[in-house]
Amino acid sequence: MALMPGEFQSYDIDRSVVLFTMLDGIAEVPCAISTSAMDDLDGSKSTRAALREEQFIRLRERIEARAMRKFADGELEGRPPGIILRSIDFR
Repeated sequence: MALMPGEFQSYDIDRSVVLFTMLDGIAEVPCAISTSAMDDLDGSKSTRAALREEQFIRLRERIEARAMRKFADGELEGRPPGIILRSIDFR
């Protein structure tokens, strides 16, 4: 089954990641994307914390498409298993 879009969770300023979910049927798959990856995708540098959710929403289609590919390829990390997106994932 292919992943489906989930929800924006939060911006974790301490880890410099945006947390979101994807859905595998009814199961939530935890996901994160580094802020440097989002800035690279957006062609910006050091987006302000208050604008991270807006930036995620704007880039959401590209972010979720890459998360779906990583899931299909079985590239899960962490406990519980989830998807972590970095700048290198978009090259």
